[in-house]
Amino acid sequence: MNTHLLALQLMAAQGCLGAFDTIYHHEITEALPQKASARLELTIHATRALIYSLLFVGLAAWEWHGAWAWVLVIVFGVEIVLTLWDFVVEDQTRLLPATERVTHTVLAINAGAFIALLALNSSEWANLPTALVWQPYGWLSVFLALCGVGVGLSGLRDAYAVWQLGRRKVQEKAEQEEHLSFAATPQTVLVTGATGFIGQQLVAALLADGHAVTVLTRQPKQAAWTFDGQVRCIAALDELSAAQHIDMVVNLAGARIVGHRWTDARKAALRRSRVALTQELVAWIARAQHKPRVLLSASAIGYYGVQPQGDATELAEDSAPQAIFMSQLCQEWEAAARQAECYGVQVGCMRFGLVFGHQGSLPQMLLPIRFGVGGPLGSGKQWVTWVHVRDVIRGIAHLARRSEEQAVSGAYNFCAPEAIEQRRFAQVAGAVLHRPSFMPTPAFVMRALLGEQADLLVEGQRVVPRRLLAEGFAFRHPQLEGALRSL
Repeated sequence: MNTHLLALQLMAAQGCLGAFDTIYHHEITEALPQKASARLELTIHATRALIYSLLFVGLAAWEWHGAWAWVLVIVFGVEIVLTLWDFVVEDQTRLLPATERVTHTVLAINAGAFIALLALNSSEWANLPTALVWQPYGWLSVFLALCGVGVGLSGLRDAYAVWQLGRRKVQEKAEQEEHLSFAATPQTVLVTGATGFIGQQLVAALLADGHAVTVLTRQPKQAAWTFDGQVRCIAALDELSAAQHIDMVVNLAGARIVGHRWTDARKAALRRSRVALTQELVAWIARAQHKPRVLLSASAIGYYGVQPQGDATELAEDSAPQAIFMSQLCQEWEAAARQAECYGVQVGCMRFGLVFGHQGSLPQMLLPIRFGVGGPLGSGKQWVTWVHVRDVIRGIAHLARRSEEQAVSGAYNFCAPEAIEQRRFAQVAGAVLHRPSFMPTPAFVMRALLGEQADLLVEGQRVVPRRLLAEGFAFRHPQLEGALRSL
């Protein structure tokens, strides 16, 4: 048996599995390059990827004789140490989905097999004169060389992400120099959806303001890691005793609405994650001995349905909903939250526009523009109602303070004063990123891909934050260009 050829074949399989893991898990489902908590993991990934690039290219058509054999053994040792370190860091920072854990196990077994085979060959190569000897294996060598280029590019991408996350940390620190006050005295706050994009920033702001935070989450271990053990994590409301004192509840939980098609099963899941959970919160409030002062519950501007293109009417909090799914979902969500008023609790329903930040929808919206193939979606005349994530946190703090005056009730539009047409959004984003943004995506393509939920992208609403402005709330990022530049 030609053990060297077998090792190269296993390396080719490693390249295929690694590409799947990187694209499907790290880029799509987990979006590691967007997560500040993944910076160390990405550093390890970048280092390992560059090592694998060297191995794939270097072993594709060469044998490493003499001193080069010892270099190969050292590289193997470093790769093994990095792999073990990567396993530890992953388990400390995030909960891996089952498919990723299985893939990593198969990758580790396969890597162990080809490293063992190559190590056996290295013992023979070490006794030969030092040289890199040309020994191609046809198309297998070509494929391995291509794998080497691909994994090298992946390593550079991860290294760039590490650098960007470092810059982001500095930017966010500057943003957070504005101290947010949620109440005059320390409070106990229950937060749902705390490990999400908005929730993580909210919890950080609450902790910085001196409040005690309890997080309701399906993954308490992961949440504890995310917040460095500074919050109490519970998996069910039953873990809160009837005597538990909670001053404020912020309900941000809800399954991601963009992605899977809105089949009947998906619609039911979206309702469970929003309406049913909110009903559970209200049921807990009903039996609590000490009622919260206020419930601030998420909703969305989808409440208003879709606005005819060309219609520039501004929609405020008193505008009517529509008889379509996304509007009905928001109506049911808000109705469930308002039941808490029966127990003397103030209820504020926060209708979020598109929340722009380093996570959420913005990175996906900017991706085609970054590659120079962005432009208007559909006609480009639909309105984009957006808000900077920092203004979302500031708005929550604003309502929390007003609740101390018993002044919170009804719906509040959480959106910047400047709504913008989608084609103008593409132009501004292209200017900020120094990219062209002229390539349109026809509406029928979006509808073919997404079905009913395409309305979220090719239709829109021009929503204004009338109540927040009337109460004197000042947006830090009222205009799109400044918001994008800050991110």
